[in-house]
Amino acid sequence: MSGIIGKKIGMTSLYMEDGRSVACTLIEAGPCVVTQVKTVENEGYNAVQIGFGEKKEKHTTKSLLGHFKKANTTPKKKLVEFRTFEQPLNLGDVLTVEMLEVGTFIDAVGTSKGKGFQGVVKRHGFGGVGQATHGQHNRLRAPGSVGASSYPSRVFKGMRMAGRMGGENVNVQNLRVLKVVTEKNLLVIKGCVPGCNNSYVIIHK
Repeated sequence: MSGIIGKKIGMTSLYMEDGRSVACTLIEAGPCVVTQVKTVENEGYNAVQIGFGEKKEKHTTKSLLGHFKKANTTPKKKLVEFRTFEQPLNLGDVLTVEMLEVGTFIDAVGTSKGKGFQGVVKRHGFGGVGQATHGQHNRLRAPGSVGASSYPSRVFKGMRMAGRMGGENVNVQNLRVLKVVTEKNLLVIKGCVPGCNNSYVIIHK
C-alpha cells in the first residue's frame, strides 16, 4: 500500500455538482523524499522510508545527518515507513501529490487532539443520572458503581472510567479525494481528518 506524508492545514467546504455543500479537509501532502529502501537481505523485510518537512542541521543528530546524506537530501522532520509501494522506488526519489488522483479513496492516520483529564460522560458517552431531583446535587455526571464487593474484590481491567482523553493515533478510512492542487501540493479530502492544524497526517492510498 503506497502513501505519502502530509500536514493538516485546516477545514473548508466545497459545493458538489448537485449543489450540496460538503465539509472538506485541506492537507499539504509532500513533497516527500525516499530516505531509505529496506530489503529482505539487509533488514529482513521490504519497506520504503520517506521523509517530510525541513529541519535545521543544528537540531539533527550526526547519525541522522549521515543517514540523510546517503539519500542526497536535507534533514527531514518526519520519517515514516511504508511496507509496500505500487511502483519501485530508489534512494532520493521525490513523491508528490501527483500520485493521487481525484476520486481516489484514501485512509488518513493522525493524532487526535488532546483533551486532558475528562469524565465518563465526555470520554465514553455515559448518559448520567436521568433525573436531577431527590438530592442528586453532584451525581449527575458520576460513573456509578465500578466493582463488586467480596468477589472479585477489585476493578476489572478495561473498566470505562474517567481519565486522559485524546492524543491517540486515529485511522479514518475511505475518504475521497475531491481536488488535487499540484502547484501548491494540496489535497482536498471529503470529511474530517484527526488532529489539530499543522499536525502530521499519514495518507495511505
